[in-house]
Amino acid sequence: MSQQQWTAVDDYFTGALIGADPVLAAAQEAADKAGLPQIAVSPPQGKLLQLLARTVGARRILEVGTLAGYSAIWMARALPDDGTLISLEIDPVHADVARANLRDAGLAGIAEVRLGRAADTLRELAEAGTDPFDLVFIDADKPGNPVYFGWALELTRPGSLIVVDNVVRGGAVADLASTDPAVIGVHRLHEAIAAEPRVSATSVQTVGSKGYDGFTLIRVNR
Repeated sequence: MSQQQWTAVDDYFTGALIGADPVLAAAQEAADKAGLPQIAVSPPQGKLLQLLARTVGARRILEVGTLAGYSAIWMARALPDDGTLISLEIDPVHADVARANLRDAGLAGIAEVRLGRAADTLRELAEAGTDPFDLVFIDADKPGNPVYFGWALELTRPGSLIVVDNVVRGGAVADLASTDPAVIGVHRLHEAIAAEPRVSATSVQTVGSKGYDGFTLIRVNR
């Protein structure tokens, strides 16, 4: 099996089940033009996030790590007209591109990008007593994952879902002696999940146009 074949399979499923989407294509083009890293979720992964949001009947979605707003567009499209998506981004250039993409997608009325350190913004949301989120998607710096998970747990409700992306790290997660800060962050995340009685979780390996990686799916049970 090769990266070429994984990408071809993703392309097949995208064509068969998703199809062309000029809005999402334009968002990717804007990201590329701005020189943003090409690390957004793939179309099948974006559709998965959208289906998860619809499955839980999400009215409020929180995203940690905006990039160009590609995944935010997928998820915001699952919301009702009075729904809310808040996406957190530390890079002002990324935030500007994402805001423009969300505006061009017709989602500016329900999707908001907040600029700043995610740990600070998450604390501010909690201290403000914001309404709980139904879905949280964590796709930011991996060393911060344990902190983001902790705040996500405080900002959700029973039945909410928390999804954490890029947890397999090309298989490096299996190296318990790794000194890679990203892998260490993933290890600490899973240690925190395992020690938390209020949740139930699993992690799934994936291959596709984004290579060999995976995600962790966490249900809040309390």
